Amino acid sequence: MMSKELSKGLNEQMNYEFFAAHVYLATAAYCSNRSHDGFAQFYLAQAEEEREHGMKFYQFLVDMGEEASITALPEPNNDFQSILDTFEKSLDHEKEVTRRIYELADKALDEREHATMTFLNWFIEEQVEEEASFDDIIQKLKRIEPDSNAFYMLEKELGERPASGE
Repeated sequence: MMSKELSKGLNEQMNYEFFAAHVYLATAAYCSNRSHDGFAQFYLAQAEEEREHGMKFYQFLVDMGEEASITALPEPNNDFQSILDTFEKSLDHEKEVTRRIYELADKALDEREHATMTFLNWFIEEQVEEEASFDDIIQKLKRIEPDSNAFYMLEKELGERPASGE
């Protein structure tokens, strides 16, 4: 049986995943407001993915007979200096998600809550991919000038990323 502390942590992470969707929606708006439609599309797809992550936590809590509790979302950052800045802040955000998932996994391990450990393993693997993806984009952006053809090619490539449901 899951402890109240672990259930609370899973609820907090569920809401943090919904907050992550909010963060990426705000980042998409920054991009859209500057006519960077490809980068905006990338962040819109990222927002949808994070919403799906929140729903995974929601469904897991329900399946485990725990109460899912939705809370208010904090205001996301809407202030960026550049496209590179959006990706650097996004990588920082993903590192925070990873830290939080690891804490939950440690708690589940301490409690020998095997179902939760298995559930969280998917997120641990996902976070490796997320951090690597953002780091890769950052490295590419650092090598190119914002007004170069390479910048526009990268924007086009990222803009072709479909939302999860497509």
